[in-house]
Amino acid sequence: MHSKLDNQQKIGLISGSGKFPFMFAKAAKEKGFYTVGIAIQGNTAARLRKFVDEIKWFRISEFRKILDFLKEEEISSVVMAGQIKPCTLFNKEILRDDELRNLIVDLEDRRADSVFGAIAEKIKESSIELLDSTMFLEEHLPGKGVLTLQQPTQEIWDSINFGFQMAKEIARLDIGQTVVVKNKTVVAVESMEGTDATILRAGSIANRGCVAVKVSKPNQDMRFDIPVVGLRTIKNLIRIKASCLAFEAGKTLFIDKEKCVEKAKRNNLIVVAV
Repeated sequence: MHSKLDNQQKIGLISGSGKFPFMFAKAAKEKGFYTVGIAIQGNTAARLRKFVDEIKWFRISEFRKILDFLKEEEISSVVMAGQIKPCTLFNKEILRDDELRNLIVDLEDRRADSVFGAIAEKIKESSIELLDSTMFLEEHLPGKGVLTLQQPTQEIWDSINFGFQMAKEIARLDIGQTVVVKNKTVVAVESMEGTDATILRAGSIANRGCVAVKVSKPNQDMRFDIPVVGLRTIKNLIRIKASCLAFEAGKTLFIDKEKCVEKAKRNNLIVVAV
């Protein structure tokens, strides 16, 4: 998709939390693009200003102001990267923006796909293109293979295959994208609390030897809510003495890959892209 762009064009970066926005900003800068950070109070890290050419802060309730700003700045292409805190959906402040309130109230449900899909449609109505959030980051989407030296045993492969099937089903229902399994039993299912809390909950139930599996949705929209794993994921799996992390190849953003793989190797944690 980014083949349509030229590096004289501004790109708006609607930024949530985590390292994803920083990765995108760094990659865009390396390719010569002028990046404008759309920072969300309570979600975006302040240091993002060091990675973008320009930054503008908004409250979570100021959706119309964001669209107006993009048009004023003649920004016709935007990317959404990083997590918006799940509790935001229950924040009464978002109802202060008439457009956002009407958008959410009219939804049949408030699943991630429903909310982000409606936001994407509103952005499109403003003649702004919402781009694939992994553009410029293809090298951070590992292909199939075992990324650590230690190979999975047949028992672990059985858990991976079982977990992959279960994870795809909860992803299809837009409940979450991660399951933790052990002995072909689902120990924990991710929902709104996120991957890290799911992993720690699994550890408190099943102790050592769990396998965590993270997948994309069957019809994953790469513009938003893509699966992400990183150093915090690895540290939490080590903390619960998990045996393996498996994630969907080509669809999962692996942040700090080298550091993660090295730490996993030192702690006998197998990492596999499937």
